[in-house]
Amino acid sequence: MKSSRLFLLFFSLLLPGFAQAQEQSFADFLIELRLEAISLGISENTIDSALSLVEEPIPRVLELDRSQPEFVQTFAGYMRNRLSQARINRGQALLEEHSELFSRIQTEYGIQPHYLVSFWALESNFGDFTGGFSVINALATLAYDPRRSDFFRRELFTALQIIDDGHISVDQMSGSWAGAMGQCQFMPSTFYTYARDGNGDGRIDIWNSIPDVFASAANFLSKSGWKGDERWGREVTLPTGFDFTQTGTGVRKTVTEWNRLGVTRIDGSTLGNSDIEGSIVLPAGANGPTFLAYNNFRTTMVWNRSTYYAISVGHLADRFVGGGPIINMPSDEERPLTRNEVIELQGILNGQGIDVGTPDGILGSRTRAGVRDYQLQAGLPTDGYANFELLEAMREL
Repeated sequence: MKSSRLFLLFFSLLLPGFAQAQEQSFADFLIELRLEAISLGISENTIDSALSLVEEPIPRVLELDRSQPEFVQTFAGYMRNRLSQARINRGQALLEEHSELFSRIQTEYGIQPHYLVSFWALESNFGDFTGGFSVINALATLAYDPRRSDFFRRELFTALQIIDDGHISVDQMSGSWAGAMGQCQFMPSTFYTYARDGNGDGRIDIWNSIPDVFASAANFLSKSGWKGDERWGREVTLPTGFDFTQTGTGVRKTVTEWNRLGVTRIDGSTLGNSDIEGSIVLPAGANGPTFLAYNNFRTTMVWNRSTYYAISVGHLADRFVGGGPIINMPSDEERPLTRNEVIELQGILNGQGIDVGTPDGILGSRTRAGVRDYQLQAGLPTDGYANFELLEAMREL
């Protein structure tokens, strides 16, 4: 009990509001968790072995949960940090090494191998980095924190059920600070719903079993709507005078329709005719690369809702099978906005009567829509892209 009081004192200084919001000691919280876990049918042996390792909340977990990067990452910076020739070479070698397994997985789930290896590379660097936190301890820490307690409490009980089902032991259930687990970084609820036994041993081990990792990832993608006979998208060129209000994932047209509007492949050849629907995506604004993104791009965003992430998965997969680099990648590194500058930008938009909500420093869909409205009023290309150049122009209003 004394150590719990010391913990709360520490976080009252490090994270204002944490201790004041906590009326329950961590020891009492664990007792409550134990009783609820028993009521859910989880065995007492599993509960005891798991919770006996949880003595105190983990300060580093709460610190990471509350930390925000100072700068908003640019597309060029994001891609540079995730794509390298060494990573491409390794992915190609692993595709060959596990070709028989990938062929079986593709037959069963319909997911092309080079995409699976791309997810694997970006989630855990081919299994090298799966996180060094105890999943149970991390989830208990986050469930104790009142900020998102309900979500992490459910994940914690699901993690206990996974242990109870015999898939992994308590001491081997490691993951990220937020509880994402294994080589494909599944949250416990995702594991419980989508993970599959890929080697037939009766257990699902996404930490150590390569067949289980890929069967699980493939099942998740398949159930999320992946189409095994389509690519993710492609880099394209827009015609002069293109209407930028037609960009973004909210606008979908068939390849035939985009072809009629003058959109071409990056080499200048025509798109051709197809009923496949795609959206024009501008990750770096009107002056950056342009992509025509199809259904599998949208399915990738079920896995991770970042546009940058979805493009990186697709592009890295293309590179594994001989595709070339992005042609229109900005040659100069763009100066990123800081979080405080995004807050300033949001405040200016609100002051102009363009409601983007309470400034929070996050360039979400509502802020991008507000930027688009501002650009329309100012006679600028309506790409919805916020950068330092735009902020400087807005400051002069």
